[in-house]
Amino acid sequence: MIRLIENEVLKMLSKKKLVLISVILLVLVSLFCYGENASYKHTIMRFSGTPGQTQNYNWKSIVNQQILYLKNTMNSQYIKEDRKNSINIQIEQLQYYINHNINPITPTSAKFTIDFMDEAIYLFLPLLIIILAGDAVSGEFSSKTIKVLLTRAVPRWKILLSKYIGVLILSCIVILESALMCVIISSFAFHSGGWNEPMATGFKVIGNKLDSSNVIRIYQWQYAILVYSLGWFVSVNIATLSFMVSVIVRNTVTSVGIMLATLIGGGFLQMFLQDWPMIKYFFAVNLDLTQYLTASYQPVSGMSLSFSASVLCLWSIAALVISFSVFQRQDVLV
Repeated sequence: MIRLIENEVLKMLSKKKLVLISVILLVLVSLFCYGENASYKHTIMRFSGTPGQTQNYNWKSIVNQQILYLKNTMNSQYIKEDRKNSINIQIEQLQYYINHNINPITPTSAKFTIDFMDEAIYLFLPLLIIILAGDAVSGEFSSKTIKVLLTRAVPRWKILLSKYIGVLILSCIVILESALMCVIISSFAFHSGGWNEPMATGFKVIGNKLDSSNVIRIYQWQYAILVYSLGWFVSVNIATLSFMVSVIVRNTVTSVGIMLATLIGGGFLQMFLQDWPMIKYFFAVNLDLTQYLTASYQPVSGMSLSFSASVLCLWSIAALVISFSVFQRQDVLV
């Protein structure tokens, strides 16, 4: 089995997809880092008039001004009710930071690394995993090598399992590579690690109000491990679903296209069908797991971290059952 897994990993590496993903990550992380640094400087200039590259400003004063700006925005007659609820949660959270002396303004390598995964977990990261896993099995059909593969004296389930494990291994590499790139690039950009700075997590939204009774203070490095663990969990689930589609569909382009369509379509479904109770059971709606840690306002009621994780697990279990069932019965002679 180890030989099979090693062979599959080497086969995937030979396609140079990991190199392509690395280049995409390098470009996107660099752009995101530049954008966050520019946004930080703009915020300092806007609220204090002090250049962002200096540290001669009172961050609490800036946060208070942000709170005042959000309150004025919330009082606008053109703001929808759900948006007002979201803004109110932001205000309460910023006030919590002031009361507990937690600086949310000054960027550090730790904050950037965490923020990148917060933004990447529901779209960018799944896209990378789909590129990686989309042709795990369909690629064998497209290249006409599936018959040669199945003539080996190895049970079909072992062949498929080795491919699946190989996909998971490369998915883990993508997560680790994302973290390393974020740490290295942001260290040069911000010149501050900040890994031992405190941060708060455990916020909940109850009745459109922020509940901070269960909030705990942890270090940034601990929170980064938690966020990237959720990112790994999402990548495993996306890899599993992409693997299933790759087994069912014999064309690589079609396989990748189906996953991209369902992933992007999930965002539209959540936007336009948020009042439909069944929407919360669609896997794409449950990918943004890190939002539960920061109490981001949820337009779909009844969702929580445990709920979303359970839904994703059920989708993955079903995908694995379908994958092995179909592969065991597929006629490769046609």
